[in-house]
Amino acid sequence: MLRLRDIMTTKVVAATPDMTLREATELLVQNGISGAPVVRNGRVAGIVSASDLLLFASVSNPAGLREEAEEGGGGDATIDWDGRDELPAAFLARAGAASDEEPAAHVRGASGDRDPLAEHTVAEVMTRAVLTVPPSALVRHAADYMRRAGVHRLLVVDHGELVGIVSTMDIARVVAEGKLSTRTYLFGAPTGTG
Repeated sequence: MLRLRDIMTTKVVAATPDMTLREATELLVQNGISGAPVVRNGRVAGIVSASDLLLFASVSNPAGLREEAEEGGGGDATIDWDGRDELPAAFLARAGAASDEEPAAHVRGASGDRDPLAEHTVAEVMTRAVLTVPPSALVRHAADYMRRAGVHRLLVVDHGELVGIVSTMDIARVVAEGKLSTRTYLFGAPTGTG
């Protein structure tokens, strides 16, 4: 059975909370990725995605985001999942709370020379509720977990250490390569005949 350790990306590109949104955007573009974990002092603090950056670009009052981040903004939360239960209640509560908030729209200054992406940090827009899975999790369980949670990537954590990341593209690749198919033989595997 295929496990995440067999397909995960181990060279994880990570952002930091104090990185500007301009730097984070460049990081994603240069590496051809749509999201990256945010790491602070060696620990996962959140995840930043292209969707987070697009949402920021569409809001009119990014100062409100900064105030929330400076006040704690709900704190960091890593939500571990072992694959046996339904989605963690903590994730569902955070996801529901976040979706009820209405973003304010961003208005560019009259001179047009302001660069809001350089004025704000990853900590202001990152998703703090991060789903993690162990490297031993089955790929099919992780795929179902991603589908139910509505996320495009899971962080693979082993004993608190970030060891990899698995995305929907990783799973699509192994499906396309036929690596998820399993065979069951009633009387043992067939032997070669010539």
